[in-house]
Amino acid sequence: MTRFFKTFTTALLVTGAAFPAMASARPMTAEDLATLKRMGSVAVSPDEKWAVFDVTETDLETYDRSSALYLLDMNRDDAAPVRIVDAPGKSEHSPAFAADGSLFYLSDASGSEQLWHARITAGDQVGNPVQASDLKADIAGFKLSPTGEKIALWGDIARDCPTFGCDHSGNRAEPGPGTGREYDELFIRHWSSWETPGNYSRIFAFDLKDGKVAGDGAALDGDLVGDSPSKPFGGGEEIAWVPGEDGLFFALRTADRNEPKSTNIDIYGAKADGTGTVNYTQSNEATDTLPAFSSDGEWLAWAAMERPGYEADRLVVKLRKQGSDEDEAIALTKDWDRSVGSIVWTPDNQYLIVTAQDVLDHPAFAVEVATGKVTRLTAEGNVGTTIPLQDGSLIFTMNSLQAPTDLYRRAPDGSVTQLTNINGSELAEIDKVEIERFSFAGANGDTVWGQIIKPEGATGKLPMAFLVHGGPQSSFGNSWSTRWNPKVMAAQGYAAVTVDFHGSAGYGQAFTDSINQDWGGKPLEDLKLGYAAALETDPQIDGERSCALGGSYGGYMMNWIAGNWPDRFDCLINHAGVFDLRAMALSTEELWFDQWDHGGNWWSRPNPEKWNPVNTIANWKTPTLFIHGEKDFRIPYTQSIMPFTVAQEMDIPSKLLIYPDENHWVLKGKNSVQWYRTVFDWMGKWTATDMQDSKGQ
Repeated sequence: MTRFFKTFTTALLVTGAAFPAMASARPMTAEDLATLKRMGSVAVSPDEKWAVFDVTETDLETYDRSSALYLLDMNRDDAAPVRIVDAPGKSEHSPAFAADGSLFYLSDASGSEQLWHARITAGDQVGNPVQASDLKADIAGFKLSPTGEKIALWGDIARDCPTFGCDHSGNRAEPGPGTGREYDELFIRHWSSWETPGNYSRIFAFDLKDGKVAGDGAALDGDLVGDSPSKPFGGGEEIAWVPGEDGLFFALRTADRNEPKSTNIDIYGAKADGTGTVNYTQSNEATDTLPAFSSDGEWLAWAAMERPGYEADRLVVKLRKQGSDEDEAIALTKDWDRSVGSIVWTPDNQYLIVTAQDVLDHPAFAVEVATGKVTRLTAEGNVGTTIPLQDGSLIFTMNSLQAPTDLYRRAPDGSVTQLTNINGSELAEIDKVEIERFSFAGANGDTVWGQIIKPEGATGKLPMAFLVHGGPQSSFGNSWSTRWNPKVMAAQGYAAVTVDFHGSAGYGQAFTDSINQDWGGKPLEDLKLGYAAALETDPQIDGERSCALGGSYGGYMMNWIAGNWPDRFDCLINHAGVFDLRAMALSTEELWFDQWDHGGNWWSRPNPEKWNPVNTIANWKTPTLFIHGEKDFRIPYTQSIMPFTVAQEMDIPSKLLIYPDENHWVLKGKNSVQWYRTVFDWMGKWTATDMQDSKGQ
């Protein structure tokens, strides 16, 4: 077994942001987690002096949330972010600078999501904001053209509506006279909402005149039918203006009967007047996304998968020269066994800045355009937004297991400065945690990585909180989460242990692929070996007092553990986990995921029942807490009602927490607090010393 503690630490010594003096610290609470500020979108002015970012803030009493814009002078070492719009009860977000240095953003100040405009004056003050659009539909996002003369807006618009919003855009799924919905094909629902036939996420291009949206705009989808940006999570990263030309590129998957089984997202180009729509990736039937143009407009970069139907395939950076044929595209990172998550050109067009999961971190990398050589730019942590500057510096956002997102600058010499510390005073009152990485030989002898997170300076034995990530093609890495936060779990007196089992991301595509049609095989073997490796790595962990927790695929694993590792844990916490693979296959919405991972639709799988937890309930005996949201259409909430019913029928101690207003994730402030309190109570009940004594009698 290999121990690995804080590699790269010296590379991330930061300066700049003011850090409050350490107060008398205390353990972190669920209330802390729900109310810490959350940095969102970031923009840098053309002169690279100003950074503007939005911060979501939570009322400490009501848990109501709103977002505000903050301005930071990046040329001053002592600068502090200044709030630039004061509109209590309203939200401002998604800032972007135009070529002339003026600021645009979205706000609900007018009663709907519209575009707003402000200027930074010669005295370094922000002028009074002016509403820049008054459209019938809410604006979901926007992207300014390089010249600032045009703007792309997108939102949910009826396909037969020629403008950005029409009076007749009702729900076509409800023909009346009753309340029934009618559907002729899938999707009927997606992620957390029922579909409205004929409505799609659509992009319109508008002129900008005197800082305001002008005219009716032009729809860019032409004869295409589908969502752009893609749903449910696509955004501006799927749209790119062509520098020096009057056109845009965008990603879209055709909406038809085959859509729930298709990952064939293509990149299209169109003129800003909505004409000349062309599919630039027609020959690839897998995903193409993240279009990004070099500043001279000569090269298009994008990310492409190879295997149709596989949403976790490796995203390889491709390059195509304007005017060339599709088969002349260059697979720039074909020899780098990582999957990119974002793409941005440097101002000199010599490099692409990308992010990718790499073991337990999600760093930024520089990819040399001429050679494809990849260089890691950041150390430990989870990098989000990246903005390269003219002098070779890099502005980026980053979070970690220790702290939420803040803004950083990497200088050309590699030194890193923290520019913001938006939760500094709050974090100064909270105990830190100790984080140790470890590796071990997992299934097939492959190296598997894990982490141990425990209260700093804790004494005595600590019960284990064994966290199993969802996905399953993801990672429980060094990142901040409001939904599954090891720091707040460790603060309750636990050693939180994570294991990146076979199927996880960041270890090469073969490792990710290895979970295919093996949900209950190698991953469970890794978890068993990882449990033992954690105890060997840290003798402070009490292996006789432990609870396992997981959501989504991690929740599936709780059901699988209940039947296949029933003597190990004192309790289980199962959030939105799959219980019956047959019911899952016939009720989930994105069919491509379920069908790829299990070898086809239910009736064509070679051995459909092999990894089905419902078949192992005779072995169940572990006390289990089940949690689910009624708006979860990825894994419908009946997948928690069924195992709860089983546990009740078998007289196994069990509890069900169901949210009528949450989806696959618990997002609302009060609900989050309730989630953690319920989880902590359940864990505390079954890992208490007196409970252990009674078990031994």
